This record gives sequence, C-alpha cells and structure tokens, in this order.
Amino acid sequence: MRAFLDRSGWEFSEIVVVDDGSRDSTAAVAASAGARVLHNPGNRGKGYTVRHGMLEAKGEWALFTDADLSAPIEELEKLWGAVQREGVQGAIGSRALDRSLVGVHQPAFREAMGRIFNVMMRLVTGLPFHDTQCGFKLFETRAAQKVFQRQRLDGFGFDVEVLFIAKKLGLRILEVPVRWNDVAGTKVSLLRGMSAYLDPLKVRWNGITGKYR
Repeated sequence: MRAFLDRSGWEFSEIVVVDDGSRDSTAAVAASAGARVLHNPGNRGKGYTVRHGMLEAKGEWALFTDADLSAPIEELEKLWGAVQREGVQGAIGSRALDRSLVGVHQPAFREAMGRIFNVMMRLVTGLPFHDTQCGFKLFETRAAQKVFQRQRLDGFGFDVEVLFIAKKLGLRILEVPVRWNDVAGTKVSLLRGMSAYLDPLKVRWNGITGKYR
C-alpha cells in the first residue's frame, strides 16, 4: 500500500488503521509503518470499526478498505476517477458489475448467498446497488461525517445502512467495478454472515421510524 501511495503522485494526509481488539502485533506493525492507529474498546464489529475510522478521518476524501486488501489498493484510481468525472460525493467498489474482474472467487455457496442477499436488500431498502458488501468505499469526508454519525449497526450489514442514509441525505454515490480476490484465512463465520440478512430490515425500520434524522 505504501509503495502505491508513494508513486501515485497524490497527496495523502494519513493512513488510519483501526484495531478491533486484535491479540496479535497488527497495531504495533501498523504504527511502526507510520499509520495512525485507533483502538476500539474491545471487539465491537466491522460496522463499529469502520465508523470509528471514518469519523476520525482528516483529509478531504476518505477511503475505507479491508485490511486483507481483497480489492487491490490500486483500484482506488477507478473510484477517484469516477467521483471526479461525475462530481459526486462517493463511489463504492463492486464485484457484481463486471464479474470477470474477480480473480479468486469465494466458495460457490457464499457467492450464491451473496446474490440472494442483494436481491432481498434491494427489495427491502430500494437501493439500486448490485454489490453493497464490497469493503472498498470512497467518500468525501464532509459527506462521510453526516452519514457515519447516523450509522447505528455495528455488524456486517452496516454497508447497507450507510448507503441508505446517504440516499436519504440526497448524496450521490456511484457503483464502480473493481478487481477483487477472495483471500484465504479471512475470519468471517457463516453464522455471522447469515445474521446480516436481518440488517436490511433493521435499516428499513430505522428509516421508517425516523432514527436517521
């Protein structure tokens, strides 16, 4: 990542790493590499972790990406090009718009469940996106502050929630096809993944009851 940032020619104010209660040396290694390390109060979940980092971001634009870099950091150029061309407030990486860009696929069962989740999500929330769950999203920081301050879900369904909130706030978000590879050893249990199926219903209910105002 550092090599790409150094040769990109862009100005980066910081790299933020959020430690969600890890028990290894991740935080120390990140700090020694020059990252600003934030620590969650224990293991709080992906939604809490991303919210923590995005609300602490200090640059004009903020990208969040999974630590395993399943979407290569070089794909940031695609998101950046899209927001600059269209003058929008954000862009999200997508595995669904061009599946030929997926180099290493998830197991067939997980891919099928992901497609079913997306159909259900679109029906429940009215969002137009084909892949909300790719962990590679770029937001204008001022817009991100408005969105993530309203976020409530701490689990894996937070992606749907932040995009739903962005839509309610009138923000324009583009979906952009990116390269992506499933990374062996990623620690997401099937049970935790399945629990995310309830989250679009929670998001819809929160919207109806005015909790995102």
